[in-house]
Amino acid sequence: MAEASKPLGVSLYDSARVDVTEIFYGIMFPGLLHTQDSLQRAVTFPFQDTDIIIATYPKSGTTWMQQIVTLITSRGDPNSTQMNPNWVRAPWLEHIYLDLALKAFSSTPRILTTHLPYQLLSSTLQGSKAKVIYVSRNPKDVTVSSYHFGNVATFLPSFAKFQEFLHQFLEGKVMAGSWFDHVKGWTSQTAINLIHITYEELWLDPHSSIKRLSSFLQCPLEEDEVNSCVKHSSFSVMKENNMVNYTLLPECIMEHSKGSFMRKGKTEDWKNMFTEEQNENFKRICESKMKDWPSELSGKFKI
Repeated sequence: MAEASKPLGVSLYDSARVDVTEIFYGIMFPGLLHTQDSLQRAVTFPFQDTDIIIATYPKSGTTWMQQIVTLITSRGDPNSTQMNPNWVRAPWLEHIYLDLALKAFSSTPRILTTHLPYQLLSSTLQGSKAKVIYVSRNPKDVTVSSYHFGNVATFLPSFAKFQEFLHQFLEGKVMAGSWFDHVKGWTSQTAINLIHITYEELWLDPHSSIKRLSSFLQCPLEEDEVNSCVKHSSFSVMKENNMVNYTLLPECIMEHSKGSFMRKGKTEDWKNMFTEEQNENFKRICESKMKDWPSELSGKFKI
């Protein structure tokens, strides 16, 4: 890909850092996308009260929510989602290109994305009226999706066997740290303006989910606008949209020949990957780690 044709931010990535791992507060982050400076800047970021923050653990529906929020704030108009990459419309707070992306915003609200755990952002978020959307997903599906993504993304370690990755995931020794700590940290907060929605809710009833989100964002939509949001955030439409499917990224970042970023977009795909023994072990560990999680939250997952 010629330098001039690279989308915003991509030219900042140093391919020499593709194998670098940054350790920040004991959590691993890929060095191609993060530096100690970019991570430190994120935890002291001055949020505006009009900001919308999409917070997720990786592979939990991040790109989907970026698409949905863009459409809601555009009242269903798909133009922006067809003209600008999702990482420009909803840039990552902790990535090295954030300053460049912020300059591209021409109006409010700003949509920001983060994979950081709540405890790293708590000091700045608690004094803000910013709206936070936290998206969670069945951790078994997160595990499967993360495993496949690691075989495509050059900046992530790949694993020859799923069992090896599963072990690391359950130990919290993967990029972004422990899923269990991440979900508990964000969903237990009452001091910030937060809505929690699951991947499964979005998948089962996108229409109602989008109406719920639009209400939270104080952007009520007409029925035809909701329908447009549903249509243009569907998996089939997003898979063909190169502003969403990451085909704009060069091979040094994503090895497209090894697989597609937009893989299946389904729930319970873990059933095609987990053995019975792996499933039982996962359930035991999950029950132990999440025993202090409120029942109304744990009931959202069929773990």
